[in-house]
Amino acid sequence: MTDTPFLTVDVARLDTNIGATAARARATDLQLRPHAKTHKCAQIAQLQLDAGAVGLTVATIGEAEAFADAALTGRRDLFIAYPLWVTEHKGARLRALADRIRLRVAIDSVDGARRLAAETADVDLEVVVEVDSGQHRTGVDPDQAGVIARTAVESGLRVVGLFTFPGHGYGPGDARRRAADNEVAAISRAADRLRDNGIDPVVRSGGSTPTIEFAGTEALTEIRPGVYPFNDAQQVELGSCDLDAVALCAVGTVVHRTGRRIVADTGSKILGADRPPWTSGFGRLLDAPDARITSLSEHHAVIDYPRDDDAIPELGARVRVVPNHVCTAVNLVDHLYAEAADGTSVRWPVIARGANS
Repeated sequence: MTDTPFLTVDVARLDTNIGATAARARATDLQLRPHAKTHKCAQIAQLQLDAGAVGLTVATIGEAEAFADAALTGRRDLFIAYPLWVTEHKGARLRALADRIRLRVAIDSVDGARRLAAETADVDLEVVVEVDSGQHRTGVDPDQAGVIARTAVESGLRVVGLFTFPGHGYGPGDARRRAADNEVAAISRAADRLRDNGIDPVVRSGGSTPTIEFAGTEALTEIRPGVYPFNDAQQVELGSCDLDAVALCAVGTVVHRTGRRIVADTGSKILGADRPPWTSGFGRLLDAPDARITSLSEHHAVIDYPRDDDAIPELGARVRVVPNHVCTAVNLVDHLYAEAADGTSVRWPVIARGANS
């Protein structure tokens, strides 16, 4: 028996989630390019490709290298969805990747475009311009996208379109729908600016797990959700899914109990420490939806139960904790324990763990 804490994956739920999102993409005539930074796992990437994904999205060159090295069958097509500042060494890594796989990269500035062109001359790359659709993190104002795209083309790059991330859809109320509407408006304006400069925006990529329910098919050609194979406590609280669609949990042991309070060994070094202000705690218990994780330290999760008659676990009992943000939780472990319906499990390596550069 594996010592706690560890991350476990319910393979049946995982398969259901992957299949449902692939079906949604087909029904809306959108290409699906899942963000593999969530799972960082070749076995899960293969399931997504088998379900119809056109390729994978990654966040870093290191993640791209990990998945390029993996023995995946199907289309070897990766998009690094990050506005890279390409040094000489990163340019060499991109050139090596482009020799092995189909590669798409991102820019969001004139200087970034020129830098990319200088370090990847004569390399066959697809380039997309990142547009800010309301999160105000990276990406350019939609009306500036044409200038950057034109500069990239004049510098020798092959610009194929646009992308955005509606990250402000991670919020309460109608944030998901508003972010999806913002995405449509931003991509539509930016696409017009590319056309004004003689560039056909064939690729118009967007989407996140919270917003794909409202993805605007009139503006997008592709969606890039990441969290959906697992889901997490944030998605439950946003209304993107129910607890019965959560496929990944941290399994922990109760090490202390006082009244209606327990402490489990699922601290921040297995769950991650993310807690947006709109969430109800530092995660959720899969088998006790009303319980709340009220504080978190490195190796302790303090969990309060609201009623004396709740089925409060005894010392030594195991609990299943849903992380707030599954992406950061996965990056803390070397393996995921994939559990089949018959109770057997195998270890799936997290091949891109720590591939942050």
